[in-house]
Amino acid sequence: MARRSPTFASSAFTRAYQRGLKALTKATLRSGTRIAGEVTRAAAKQLKPPRGPGDWLSGMAIGPGGARRYHLYRPPDLQSGERLPLLVMLHGCGQTGRDFAVSTRMNLLAARERFFVLYPEQDRLAHPQGCWNWYDRRSGKADAEAATLMAAVDQACMLYPVDRERVAVAGLSAGASMAALLATRYPVRFKALAMHSGVAPGAARSPATALGAMRGRHVPPMPATAVGKAMGAAAVFTTLPPLLVLHGDADAVVSASNAGSTAEVWGTATGAKRGAERTLQRGKRHAMRVTEFKRSGRTFVMLCEVAGLGHAWSGGAPRLPFSDAAGPNATRLIWAFAAKQFRAAATA
Repeated sequence: MARRSPTFASSAFTRAYQRGLKALTKATLRSGTRIAGEVTRAAAKQLKPPRGPGDWLSGMAIGPGGARRYHLYRPPDLQSGERLPLLVMLHGCGQTGRDFAVSTRMNLLAARERFFVLYPEQDRLAHPQGCWNWYDRRSGKADAEAATLMAAVDQACMLYPVDRERVAVAGLSAGASMAALLATRYPVRFKALAMHSGVAPGAARSPATALGAMRGRHVPPMPATAVGKAMGAAAVFTTLPPLLVLHGDADAVVSASNAGSTAEVWGTATGAKRGAERTLQRGKRHAMRVTEFKRSGRTFVMLCEVAGLGHAWSGGAPRLPFSDAAGPNATRLIWAFAAKQFRAAATA
């Protein structure tokens, strides 16, 4: 049998190599097209307004922590001269402002009750998982980010007919902890605060202590002076806004012990005394243990511990991440709490 020449073997190898390269190129192009399509669809989804009437307005605020995008929900049929309350909603890790709006369905309630909703959005360059840097106070990063969020609030108040005397802030997880930081740094700017599945204020001051704080460690001491130092309050404690705490007792991400610690810390800081616990349940929804901390007959802390709820928005839209439709409706609870504080502040 005749032996093939080296030239022939080389030529066959070259053709095989070229065929392989061509196939690889086609596969790469197909994969690139698929990935590009997925990115385009994801971007289009984020630009699409959440369901419901009203306007979904985009903007950007610049502050000491850099630039942050935001969306503002404006209810329909705004009347000339009408000034509406504002609720600031801070999303959790792995979420966007739109994700948070869809999960909580806060816009649908805002359309009915008539209030603005501001959804600031964390930049992935500031945190790769989209978490707010609530814990990084030792380096100053947390306070710079809080100042940038306040720039977004100021911008909303300047551009839209917001009643500055009726502003509240709420958040989930990292958003809850950042909401608490905003309320302690700028207490006179907010009439109510709601923390859903967050870490106790003052429990972390650096990335190294944040994980322990999420597990329920590093709780600040109870004496008012020590609490104030840990929380970094910018004013006397009696100016802190009333607080609503929501937390699931089956939370495997942020220890449920943070809920009780948060309530105790805030109660101490505001001089409010703990009352008796009562259990509430509506239909087949998860039961909820409610404890109020009062001073001079007014509730300054309401602690709501939800049985069987994990790390998710209680009563949120079904089949979405970080959302549990079986829980009590946190969206309604938060707005009812905020509206009550608006009325109490106006009376006072």
